[in-house]
Amino acid sequence: MIPLSPPVLQQMAMGLAYGLTDTGTVRPSNQDNLLLLPELNFVAVADGMGGHVGGDIASTEALLLVWKHLRTQAAPSADAEALRQLYDAVLFANSTLFRSNASAGLADGYGMGTTLTGMWQPKSDGPAFVFHVGDSRIYRYRKGQLAQLTHDQTLYQQALEAGMTGILPPRNLLLQAIGPGEEVRPDVFAHPLAPGDLYLLCSDGLYGTSEPEALAAILDQANADNLPETCSALVEKAKQDGSRDNITAVLLLCPG
Repeated sequence: MIPLSPPVLQQMAMGLAYGLTDTGTVRPSNQDNLLLLPELNFVAVADGMGGHVGGDIASTEALLLVWKHLRTQAAPSADAEALRQLYDAVLFANSTLFRSNASAGLADGYGMGTTLTGMWQPKSDGPAFVFHVGDSRIYRYRKGQLAQLTHDQTLYQQALEAGMTGILPPRNLLLQAIGPGEEVRPDVFAHPLAPGDLYLLCSDGLYGTSEPEALAAILDQANADNLPETCSALVEKAKQDGSRDNITAVLLLCPG
């Protein structure tokens, strides 16, 4: 798998962005991918579903399909229109991958699939719009506080919220993904950016074994001069903490 966005600093209206994806210490290949598009003011990550046919293809195609759909749309005149365009772009990615699975004879619920999580800011003076399917995450680090902006769409998270105790479902069982099912209901919402905000977009291989406090301590050292080193530190921390998955980190630093 070749990252759609090679590890090069990208300057965009939202801020300075850098992304890094790593196979990790256990898996033989990398099914994660990332996409940074200065011309669209767009950053995203996708984590191909392990054990499914074509997880690396799914993660690549989902990112490209969202991009292809958005670039064909007229500039949104209002936030509601931007939300609709983004929602439709995610649905377009899902339906395209689902049709590929169906044409390969794979029934609903099978075939290639991927998580899909990202941010898009169509107007430089407006909010960013978050889109999310699966269990990749977006964190915001603002004034020393780390906040998770996305909600994990997993059976594990559902069990926690239902108050279940004892043996819980595995953490990686997704309630939704792009590709395997004919229908998907992405989370799409507006999020205002603030000067100096730092955003971390990541696959579960990065956050799954590391405590939020450890991630926050690394993010606290980030600045415009060391985003590549900070991404590398996050990836290495995940490895040190025992991650057995592919690991992807994208950092976006808003001008401040």
